[in-house]
Amino acid sequence: MMFWTKKIHKWASLLIGLQLLIWVFSGLVFNVIDHKKARGNAYRQAPAASEHRVAEKDLLPVESILKAYPDTVELTQTKLLAKPYYLLTQQQGLYRHFANRYLLINAVTGELTKVSEQLASNIAKASYNGPGEITSIALLTANIADYPKQKNPTWRINFSDDLETSVYVEQGSGRLVGHSNSDKRFAGFFFMLHFMDYGDEGSFNNIQIMLFAFVTLWLALSGGIWTVHMVRNGRYRLKASR
Repeated sequence: MMFWTKKIHKWASLLIGLQLLIWVFSGLVFNVIDHKKARGNAYRQAPAASEHRVAEKDLLPVESILKAYPDTVELTQTKLLAKPYYLLTQQQGLYRHFANRYLLINAVTGELTKVSEQLASNIAKASYNGPGEITSIALLTANIADYPKQKNPTWRINFSDDLETSVYVEQGSGRLVGHSNSDKRFAGFFFMLHFMDYGDEGSFNNIQIMLFAFVTLWLALSGGIWTVHMVRNGRYRLKASR
């Protein structure tokens, strides 16, 4: 039994030691990097306000919208490119990056609006003040590396600037998910290491943390058993000093 106890203790100490080194190194990186740059908002700006404002009386009554879409869980007013819309939530997750299902209704005409490639690119350009131009647009439905928590279909709009900026626009709601660039991805790599997010889930509440806690428990138990064994065999002795 002691043979396997020693084996478990040695391998557990190796795994725990490696992760501790990763924690120390990634923690040092966090103290060195520029936290403003790490947010990825170098070329992000607030959309310009429109001079033309739609009067409240020109908006369709909320009651008529709810009557036309009775499955609506929640209705909110929003604006896309300074135009008023009603955002109807048909399926609501606990958080907005969880799986949600939306309908986007033009608040003046009542037209059902889809966040198309063109609309998404216009929203992205309105939030961007960098020197680049759009190079590619793609609709991502899963495994969004820059925003792993995002579970809803999202447009990724890439720009040709020095930071390789990507702008993300949620397809269902038109919501600007955020900006990402090379600085944010560099910081994200070390966040992944620090929080043991090796499955790229965007969370520290993952199976790796649970396994690490289990291995740490075995390290403590095997170390305790080994210590008791050595005491019983006379390996630890107290010497009286003269």
